[in-house]
Amino acid sequence: MAQMTRTWWGKRFIQALERFTDPGRLGRGRSYARGGRILSHTLERGKVAAKVEGKINPYFGVYEVPIYTTTVQITPIPEAQWRQLVQRFASKASIVSQLLMNEMPAGVEDACAELGLHLLPAGQQDFKTRCSCPDYWNPCKHIAGVCYFLAAKLDQDPFLLFELRGLSRDKLKEMLVKTPLGGALAQALEQRELPLEPVASYYPRPLREAAAAASYEVFWHGRKRLPQSLAPLASAAVPAVLVRKAGDYPAFWDRDMSFIEVMTEFYERVRNQNKEIL
Repeated sequence: MAQMTRTWWGKRFIQALERFTDPGRLGRGRSYARGGRILSHTLERGKVAAKVEGKINPYFGVYEVPIYTTTVQITPIPEAQWRQLVQRFASKASIVSQLLMNEMPAGVEDACAELGLHLLPAGQQDFKTRCSCPDYWNPCKHIAGVCYFLAAKLDQDPFLLFELRGLSRDKLKEMLVKTPLGGALAQALEQRELPLEPVASYYPRPLREAAAAASYEVFWHGRKRLPQSLAPLASAAVPAVLVRKAGDYPAFWDRDMSFIEVMTEFYERVRNQNKEIL
């Protein structure tokens, strides 16, 4: 499952399917999704209709490569409840701003739960599936393959989940913008085109010319010479101050003597050996 989807909403979508589907069919469904056997799919009114390439199976009387029609539909949320839900989204700036920027908010499921709803499917009751294959089991491997395929699509476009629940992306944004907070945020996020201004040249010109140096010596050495000698550095008031933060016996130290004492002595030895350099 981790290879099929990476986002938390995609994983939740698959977890709901795996609660009520045979493990063997799930494994074959994953191979169908990975192997490119989902030939095409359409989404209309919350229902996904896919063409799935099957396999030859003489046991079922299938002697040529078949193409099955598979449909997956998630229980839609009624329009009246969508209006309540969008109003709840619009009351939280973090949620409405992310939705307007085409992102899936982390707190969207909590907002749904406040109204007794859930955006992501929770179990078998949220799936309505059908396949034209001869397998009597529902969901079959073709349905599982389409669901894994949809989970991967959800990674790329989380708004597909809203469409599966009966609310299109455009309708969702339209409802959000009509709210006071959503309208204000939408106006702030709106990209404004800057007017084009003609210029005489593509190359920038200096605002002022640099003053010419009086001589080569001034140019290379400057008007004020640097000091020929530097004052010696004062010794640290607390030797090995950074090491002391680890304590006398840090977790990595396995000796009996104090780690601070050893490092303090080491610091002093290095400082004394490099006095000539300073």
